Amino acid sequence: MTVTTATHDILLAHAAETEALLRPAPASIEAARKDGAFALRTPIAYGGTWADAERTALHLARLGRACPSTAWVAGTCATSKTMLAAQLGERAAARVFADPDALTCGSGQPGGRAVRTGAGLRVTGRWQYVSGCADAAWASLGVMLDGTYAIMAVPLRDLSVEHTWDAAGMRGTGSHTLVADDLSVPEEMVRPAAPPGPAARLFFGLTLLAPMAGAARGALDVVIAMFATDRKPFMTAYARMGDSPGARHWLAEAGRLVDRAERAMLDIARADGSDPAGGLLAMAGAARDCQAAIDYLLDLHGTAGFAAAHPLQRFWRDVAVGSRHPMFNRYLAMENLATALLDG
Repeated sequence: MTVTTATHDILLAHAAETEALLRPAPASIEAARKDGAFALRTPIAYGGTWADAERTALHLARLGRACPSTAWVAGTCATSKTMLAAQLGERAAARVFADPDALTCGSGQPGGRAVRTGAGLRVTGRWQYVSGCADAAWASLGVMLDGTYAIMAVPLRDLSVEHTWDAAGMRGTGSHTLVADDLSVPEEMVRPAAPPGPAARLFFGLTLLAPMAGAARGALDVVIAMFATDRKPFMTAYARMGDSPGARHWLAEAGRLVDRAERAMLDIARADGSDPAGGLLAMAGAARDCQAAIDYLLDLHGTAGFAAAHPLQRFWRDVAVGSRHPMFNRYLAMENLATALLDG
């Protein structure tokens, strides 16, 4: 299971369309599906891969190298399917995972309330920032049932989509708002859920970090390609960018930061939740490395990289927004580590 060169090229070629549509371009969705991106966390019993944290992160990072928005949607799918596989009974799981390559979206926030009726449950609620909801077949949503947190699986056709997502970056994630209005839901599709444990929380964070690491690598690709041209530093006597020791140093520094972010991502994946506080801090640090690497790359490329059609500025905006997800909050990660040390 790997992201093929053809898939990378399709996602890269349609990245601007993805951004314009505020959802992954149809060609990108199909390419990601064919490469198994939406089956990463479909259980093996239902024809999926059930990839571990390392394989999932690597796959999402490779998608993100071409199109961070499509990678983010695939990561949300992995998280949603992981939660549903842990909670649903056999009959409900057989419905949700009938198509192992179906896209699933979700929100763990308890945005809805389920009320028991004679015929099952009635659910009303709103869930914001549900990435991929414009193309998903199923949604995994947090609800309150009898005063207890629960996870609900519901077909997207039964929900309304309010188009509320219009951000500076990660525009193609389609992170809109899902709405249920007195929706009838079979009781078997709603199950009480325990809070995710340390390993699960880190896995969920990796599905967000991996697209950021991929985006930083994609931005590095753009600038390395620029170094191979006859482009030279403006207002200098250098014939090419590579003739400048300073430019080569900054390129190396950007590459070092991208490598460090990828190594941190893999180290967190391989640790399997053994150090949750340290893992969260390392995750936040890796997100910061992605930001810093792109700053170097933007400085090297200059104002041409900010043209509306240029891929570099798209990577920049995607990382600027995605790396500020609450999962990457550095000061809270530092607080959690201090607490763990004092309680240890």
